[in-house]
Amino acid sequence: MTPTLSYRMYYRLLLAIRAKRSISLPPDLTTAIDAAATAEGTSFSAWITATVTHRLRLEAGRKGIAEWEQENGPLSSEELEIGLARARASLKTGG
Repeated sequence: MTPTLSYRMYYRLLLAIRAKRSISLPPDLTTAIDAAATAEGTSFSAWITATVTHRLRLEAGRKGIAEWEQENGPLSSEELEIGLARARASLKTGG
């Protein structure tokens, strides 16, 4: 006899788990987000998620560079140029 999976188990196994939050935004900002999401063919929530993910990646990169510079000294102009090129390429490919 095969055990029956509950809805909860099914949901957890096959779909992404999300935490819900309630936030308050100014009306003009929600209008702009709606327009941006529509232009990208995505939902309000997906647009917010992508935007926040992007911002957090940038912040992590800045923190990493600052930590590296504390240990090794400032980056040279050439190192900065190479790093910027890599960052731009990564942002274009989503990597």
